[in-house]
Amino acid sequence: MLKTGLLLGSFFALLTIVLGAFGAHALKDQLNEYGKTIYEKAVLYQMFHSLGILFLAILNQYIDGVNFISSIWLFSIGIVLFSGSLYILAITQIKWLGAITPIGGVLFIVGWALVFYKTLTANL
Repeated sequence: MLKTGLLLGSFFALLTIVLGAFGAHALKDQLNEYGKTIYEKAVLYQMFHSLGILFLAILNQYIDGVNFISSIWLFSIGIVLFSGSLYILAITQIKWLGAITPIGGVLFIVGWALVFYKTLTANL
């Protein structure tokens, strides 16, 4: 899982930089203030969770008895649903996409709750 986690985390981090630059330059005159705020939130949460994936992949490799694989997958799917829906919402203004965003947010919350629980119950 180390390679998969490192690939997922680095891919999402790379994509964050590309999408952040795209938003700052190509979309700067096309997004209204609300759209810019939404887009920036997507970039912020994507980067936090990309780094979280990288961190958990490394921890998972080096800490015996603690398995963070489920959190890595929850963060990955959360990025797609949370940040992905916000990117599209900011660009298209299709309001029903806002209903997808909380699903990704819940996946982030569950992923962090699992990190907390697994760490708490681990024999470290």
